[in-house]
Amino acid sequence: MKGAVATDVEAGGLRGRMYASRATPAVRAEAPAESPTIVLIHGIGVSHRYLVRLHQAMARMADTISIDLPGFGSTPRPDRQLMVADQAAFIHDVLDKAGVGPRVLVGHSMGAQFVLEAALQRPDQVPQVVLMGPVVDVRRRTLPRQMLALAQDAVLYETPGSNALVFSDYLRCGPLWYLKELRVMMNYRTEERIRGLVTPVMVLRGASDPIATGEWCRILTRRAPAGTLVEVPGSGHVVQHTGTAQVVDAISSFTGLPGSGAPEQVLNRQ
Repeated sequence: MKGAVATDVEAGGLRGRMYASRATPAVRAEAPAESPTIVLIHGIGVSHRYLVRLHQAMARMADTISIDLPGFGSTPRPDRQLMVADQAAFIHDVLDKAGVGPRVLVGHSMGAQFVLEAALQRPDQVPQVVLMGPVVDVRRRTLPRQMLALAQDAVLYETPGSNALVFSDYLRCGPLWYLKELRVMMNYRTEERIRGLVTPVMVLRGASDPIATGEWCRILTRRAPAGTLVEVPGSGHVVQHTGTAQVVDAISSFTGLPGSGAPEQVLNRQ
């Protein structure tokens, strides 16, 4: 990733990779001493690569980190199945080792499960959490329905570029690890775990996303003690790649960072 420092990281016998970017000197000079770091977490089968546009845009306003979790991207495959809580603990452990203080956690798809669990584990360290395209819709918790929604998204709502990033990462991940973690994703009850969240949460989706549907995201927003829903028109599931400016605007507004300059009317806030 251009401009980011890549570092191999390890915690609890698990290995991943961290990509860190510092905010511009002018932003750092004006920011409060305890300004949180933006931490971006990918979903199942993929890596930091489909988060690059969002990472680079956020890094203009705040210190920003993307993490390739154990088993994904080019990181080594663990010798055991990892639960959502394991990945959440790994996120905190590697950030602690890197000296990162308060952290705004932004997770996409299964990454939304990881950051939700991480916010539950360490609410004192997470001032806000963002769930982008969260899974798994309680009304569609079967593999055939999830596969159909993924196919619809790829064919109807994604660009050739976003599809190339996602499906090439699926090949790098490999079917064995993907299927092992898919069972974990399908069994995690996002709609129940979010009830215990004390951290303010923004649920963010592409308005055309057939995986994280509007009704499902409204369910999550209502169940969160402090929830906000934002929809980005014209985007599908990989909203951070196809609607980057709007996503940056939503995150900066939610967290109190300087605005991205994206026009307010492109977002549907509820």
